[in-house]
Amino acid sequence: MLVAVIGGSLQGVEAAYLAKKAGWEVLMIDRKAVVPAAGLCDRFEQININVRKDLEQPLKGVDLVIPALENADTLDCLHHWSLNSKTPLVYDPAAYSLTSSKIKSDQLFAKMGLPAPLPWPDCGFPVLAKPSRGSGSQQVAVFHDSETLSAHQKKFDKPWVIQEYVPGPSYSIEVVGQPGKYVPLQVTDLQMDVHYDCKRVQAPTDLTPDLVIEFETISRSIAEKMALKGLMDVEVILNDHTLKVLEVDARLPSQTPTTVFWSTGLNMIELLANLFLNKSHPDKSSMDALRGVVYEHIKVTPNRLEVAGEHLISGMDALQIRQDFFGANEAITNYGSGRPEWVATLIISEATREMAWQRRNSVIADIRHHFELEVYQDLTSMDDIKEEQR
Repeated sequence: MLVAVIGGSLQGVEAAYLAKKAGWEVLMIDRKAVVPAAGLCDRFEQININVRKDLEQPLKGVDLVIPALENADTLDCLHHWSLNSKTPLVYDPAAYSLTSSKIKSDQLFAKMGLPAPLPWPDCGFPVLAKPSRGSGSQQVAVFHDSETLSAHQKKFDKPWVIQEYVPGPSYSIEVVGQPGKYVPLQVTDLQMDVHYDCKRVQAPTDLTPDLVIEFETISRSIAEKMALKGLMDVEVILNDHTLKVLEVDARLPSQTPTTVFWSTGLNMIELLANLFLNKSHPDKSSMDALRGVVYEHIKVTPNRLEVAGEHLISGMDALQIRQDFFGANEAITNYGSGRPEWVATLIISEATREMAWQRRNSVIADIRHHFELEVYQDLTSMDDIKEEQR
């Protein structure tokens, strides 16, 4: 089977990685000449997709198209091309339009009566501010007074979502399906860096079984309300024994699908292909025997190893998959012999989560020893930075 992945950054890495795990041929298209996912595909083409005719020749013979970007014009172009060519596109325009706006999705949570952070000014400080559109952690910040908040808003001319800052551990879940049948997949645990960017994903979850059921129920209800056709992910935070909904995105996410694959064997790209090509729904039977997984991003520079969010990967050159990377099962990396600076996404899987974490520590120790890296940095808050600077 030949799949085309449109977009070669973080979502593109995820899509290409899982498509290759399914044994498929992958065509990668991006407007840039150098993108991280270019090293994970069978064929790469640099195309700036603006009109449907841009797609006719390169997508000839493709069985399935997976958008891995958030450019509205490109997505619209792909949608109309798909309708005309009858080639399935893993994309739900209505659900994506709703979830790509955090303002609209927060309004949906409120209408549904779902627990969520209180909006400003109905809450006190500290507050968290984030752009209404765009994924990741860019320009996300916490503010402790109105003066600094106002200055931040004026600095960036765009709609903002401002809500109470809710501390606590973060969790994610994907839902696959179409109206009448939605299947929640595995819950994964997210850990953030100092910039609120996800640096590490672990599985299986440490949530109690009753909270997992509650999370599945919340996520399924959102999918039903949106009449989702495809896949979405939901992120929550556990605060004062309550799961509060932070975000929902009706698109292929990064990081968590690969973690779920290594923990359960479920390949979300295969699930989507079966849904869009065969109208068949996923079987969760393989989720009965969960393996422990640690998935995290590192950057190595002279004398330093840093653990940080996926922004480490987004601007890199072509990545490669390397087996048994300093003891990790796999690494997605641009490492090369003699290269002084490089990044890697480490994937570590063991029988249990505890065993995976122990092995992860061994992998980090081996890398530091091999490259004689004296400094290890794994920051989670501004307090960590202040402590490091002392």
